[in-house]
Order: sequence, then C-alpha cells, then structure tokens
Amino acid sequence: MNSMVERRAEFLTDVAAAAADRAREFGMPADQAEQIGAAIADMVAEDWGGQVLSIPKDHAYQLAQRDRQILLAHRNGASFAKLAKEYGMSDRGVRRLLRRAELRDPDLRQAQLFAIGSGR
Repeated sequence: MNSMVERRAEFLTDVAAAAADRAREFGMPADQAEQIGAAIADMVAEDWGGQVLSIPKDHAYQLAQRDRQILLAHRNGASFAKLAKEYGMSDRGVRRLLRRAELRDPDLRQAQLFAIGSGR
C-alpha cells in the first residue's frame, strides 16, 4: 500500500491533471491549462492541507445544472455537434461530459420524469 505521502502526492497530481484537462476542453492553450491545473492543486493543498476528508466513492452527487441540461438535451435527440456549438465546447468535450454525467446519475431521466409528473 502507498504511504500517506505518496497518496497525497498522487491526489494533488490528479487534481492538477483533471483541472488542466478541463481547461483544455474549454479551449485554453495547453501551457496555460497546465498552469491553471498546478495553481488549483496548490490552492487545494494550501487551503485544505491538514484536513481529514472522506470522499465517497459513489457518484450520486449533483450534476452541475449545465451538465444536466446537456445530458437531457442529448437524451432528447440533440447531436454531439449541436450541443458542442450551443455550449461552446468541442465534440470531444461533450462526449466526455456525457460519459461522466451518465456515471454520476444514470437515473436522471426517471428523476426528471417524476419531478415533472409531480408538478415541480
């Protein structure tokens, strides 16, 4: 098993890489995206260092409103290209977002149907 020092380093490396990936998906140049990723990882270490956190493994947390809108639009027939244009993303970015959204909330459609049917 990894030592705690190795696990912290791996976590912060993953945070930096994920932030850089997202920034590139939104069209930021690679060098700037890497700098943003590093800055976010530094902020997490500085602001949250010393805290003990438990991050649940289940992906049942709320999707961002925009992500929910994109997922619902896609499930209602909107193409990747149409969504990419509408939301200022690349096709690849939309595909990745949809893949993450499906993992987080596979029952989104049923939840939305029940909310609509209940008058909410």
